[in-house]
Amino acid sequence: MPASLADQIQLLRLLVSRLERLSADSHWARRASGLRGNIVKVLEEANSGQEVSTTRLELLTESAFDILRRAAQDIPDLEDLLKRK
Repeated sequence: MPASLADQIQLLRLLVSRLERLSADSHWARRASGLRGNIVKVLEEANSGQEVSTTRLELLTESAFDILRRAAQDIPDLEDLLKRK
């Protein structure tokens, strides 16, 4: 079942907040910054009553999850680091 427009907008708001939390040292932070800008623009359009393509929302959502997933893979494993000491 496809998500409603309101659900997609709510998910994008959550993703923006998660993308903002990426460390500035992260390789993915710069990409996240550009994507956040695009998402904020779409959210503003939706809030102003403009029609927003669900395809566009889905692409932004997929991209945000992809960046977050890749950034998470770059986080070192704490247990592994402790074992090395």
